[in-house]
Amino acid sequence: MTSLTHKLTPIVIAMLVTGCAVGPDYQPPEVDLATTYIHSNNQRSADSQQHAESNYWWHQFNDETLNKMIADVQQQNIPLTVAAERISMANSYHSIVESFKVPTVNIGASYFNYQLSKNDSMLGSALNPIGDSVGGLPPQLGAMTLSDNQHDGGFVGASIAWEADIFGRLDRQANAAKIRVEQAEIFQNGLTTLITSDLIHNYLQYRGAQERIDLALANVEDQRKTLDLVKKVVSSGYGSELDLAQAQTLLAATESMIPQLETAQQVHKHRLAVLLSEPLSQVDIRLAQHQPLPLMNDVIPTGLPSDLLTRRPDIRIAEREMAAINEEVGAAIANRYPKFFLTGVPGVTAGSFDDLFSSDSIGWAGAAGVSWNVFDGGRGEAMVELHESRFQIAAMHYQHAVDSAFAEVDSALFNYGRAQENHSRIVHANEASDTAVSKAKSLYRAGLIDHLSVLDAQRQQKMMQDRQIAARLQSAQATVLVYKALGGDWQI
Repeated sequence: MTSLTHKLTPIVIAMLVTGCAVGPDYQPPEVDLATTYIHSNNQRSADSQQHAESNYWWHQFNDETLNKMIADVQQQNIPLTVAAERISMANSYHSIVESFKVPTVNIGASYFNYQLSKNDSMLGSALNPIGDSVGGLPPQLGAMTLSDNQHDGGFVGASIAWEADIFGRLDRQANAAKIRVEQAEIFQNGLTTLITSDLIHNYLQYRGAQERIDLALANVEDQRKTLDLVKKVVSSGYGSELDLAQAQTLLAATESMIPQLETAQQVHKHRLAVLLSEPLSQVDIRLAQHQPLPLMNDVIPTGLPSDLLTRRPDIRIAEREMAAINEEVGAAIANRYPKFFLTGVPGVTAGSFDDLFSSDSIGWAGAAGVSWNVFDGGRGEAMVELHESRFQIAAMHYQHAVDSAFAEVDSALFNYGRAQENHSRIVHANEASDTAVSKAKSLYRAGLIDHLSVLDAQRQQKMMQDRQIAARLQSAQATVLVYKALGGDWQI
């Protein structure tokens, strides 16, 4: 055994030094993208790096309540906490795979006591007394035995085993596990984007419903005063029943909007509570102060389409999936090559505890081995082909993710531009409706038109006021969708 070990050791060391890792080297994919977005223009785009050096983009809403809620949701949200645990799990798995690259050492100790059978067909003769009739012993020596049948003693030692990763199989598996950690981190960042955008969406919807309720209540108050005035005019014989019916209809229509808006407001408040992982009473405290619907009026840093490859979580995860599977292809190829092992069992053994740690009690065993599965019915080759097919599928998913991201950004930019245009037109229409109401009231007081015309002008005015709030909300939501599509940095 010693001579065999001495012969194998130089061979193993030479292979360890030279190495011969097998499998394909990973090359990041190259994708052809346009130089600009179709619906991007200088008025709505800016350099993304310059913007990244400023405050977080949602600070431009100038809403401290929103800023505090975003900071808290990124710390308290349960799915984000689960995502953090998944990173911990991925790190643990990576450590497990890495551990196979180093020797495994087990330390043990034992006490043994055994008795051999004197009737054993092989050893029994050595355990029974023998005399002059057996073995030619002189009579004066009397009866004697060659060996005791009872033995005891102790052992303290270690067992060491190590696989020499000549062809890089363990290295490939460890690299794949490390990439899975990166994917878990990217997933957490992407989930942070989704959770943050969901919170902003619900906060904006809540504030929008709140502002629309305030407007509706103010309209109800005005319309009740108008109705009282119409009743007096009709009772004096100067008005018509049609004027009265129109005033009553307008009031009832406005009052009917309030329950719907209150329901929407409550739904979004409950959603905020779920996102924040807080009781509804705590969210009520956060939202106790009435604030107007925040509106961002700033440049959106669209950057270049190529920035999506490093900013979008879905694209980054798809690219890392290709890298991980590439390593698994290499591991499957290396698994078809021989595996080399070194083992050793040093220790001390003695029949007495006092002698256990003396130099004469030392013993050891060592071995160098090789294992090569030369025939498996094509299983190893099929495993390589399976992982290669997975890689091709991952490459197609990557291309699809890039195409979808580019289309999503362009669509979001188009929606943002139209939302801004719609808001601008609504503002002008609202100003015109204010002028129309003012002139209608003047003409009515002069007796040149009936009150029906005044009511119609007021109805148009209230409708435009409500639509202006909706347009502001749409513009703010379009801003959120653009930043979400661009995959910007949402992490506090």
